[in-house]
Amino acid sequence: MEALSGSCLQIPCNFNDAGPVKFDSTQPVFAVWIKSHFKLYPENVIFNSSGTVNIYPMNITGNLKEKSCTTLFSNLTTTYSNTYYFRIMNWPFRSTAFCEPVQITIKDSPWRPDIAIPGDLKEKESVTITCSALTPCPHSPPQLTWNLQQDSPNEIEENTDGSFTTKIQQTITLSDTHDGKKISCSARYPVNQGNDIKTAETEETLSVSCKTIKGFFLKSCQLIIIYEISFSFFFSDAPKNTSASISPSGLVSAGSWVNLTCSSRAKPPVSSFTWFKKSRDGAVKVSEGEIYSFNVTDGGVYYCVATNDLGNQTSSEIRVSVTDEQSGKLFGVCIVVKTVGIILLVSTLVLFECWFRSRQFNKPETETIYMNQAAS
Repeated sequence: MEALSGSCLQIPCNFNDAGPVKFDSTQPVFAVWIKSHFKLYPENVIFNSSGTVNIYPMNITGNLKEKSCTTLFSNLTTTYSNTYYFRIMNWPFRSTAFCEPVQITIKDSPWRPDIAIPGDLKEKESVTITCSALTPCPHSPPQLTWNLQQDSPNEIEENTDGSFTTKIQQTITLSDTHDGKKISCSARYPVNQGNDIKTAETEETLSVSCKTIKGFFLKSCQLIIIYEISFSFFFSDAPKNTSASISPSGLVSAGSWVNLTCSSRAKPPVSSFTWFKKSRDGAVKVSEGEIYSFNVTDGGVYYCVATNDLGNQTSSEIRVSVTDEQSGKLFGVCIVVKTVGIILLVSTLVLFECWFRSRQFNKPETETIYMNQAAS
């Protein structure tokens, strides 16, 4: 059995009394766990339900009087990896599982969850996809999440061997959009009394094929040959959803680099991407490849064409808008000139106001002197 360090392990256990000495449920019954080589080292007894020995953090969760000895092994560390033997004591009945030891391995890293996908996926069929994770400690199970559905309910199931599994399920109706879709599932295991989390993730890709088409062929009016055409290709399609994007977006400066990216969905995959720039004389081919990188000298309108063996599709147009550095400089000069002009205008108005006030202040004094001179 495997378990995760910092978590617990539930050990399914039961016993019988097939020998001549029978188990007596009316008498006291004790469960004992012993680690390896206990014949040579009696001190290897690490747990006794009577309470006399409790070296390891174990607890009997089963009902011993009903012959259930299920045990919870808690607060695990890698040092607990060992071989363990179980012994039941019920006077005069006594039995030790010499031939059925329990090999326990404690791991530091969690197990990756498993994604179960039906083998033959056909368009328009409904399928149930399952993500499951080992659950050695059902008292503190992992939390499963995936990209198929948010907040999917987690279910814990008991297996025939007494172990447990946590799983989530989702039923979907397949279409061409599911072909190539990646399904990711994450398992988050709580450890150290829930104070920490250990996470593992797995990913699978859906491969969806067309439905089988059946037909009939009549020959000689007596012999009917039934033939079946089974398409081996998966949704063979010309390119679709073709689009073009630009990075960086928005205005770019002359002399800077931009990347134009073309994307498309197709099966078989796109064999070529071709870039065109619109001009007065028509479209001009400027590059080939999914990404077109170039040093911007002027603006323009671009588009791409995605092609495979079944056809092609043209993307919508994107515009590269350029901010010229010289225009920026001229704009800056204009700002400076305007600022200086405003300052000069304000200064002129202030000087004029001062001159005007000075003239008004001096005028009455002149008139008074003139009148005094006339009186004399």
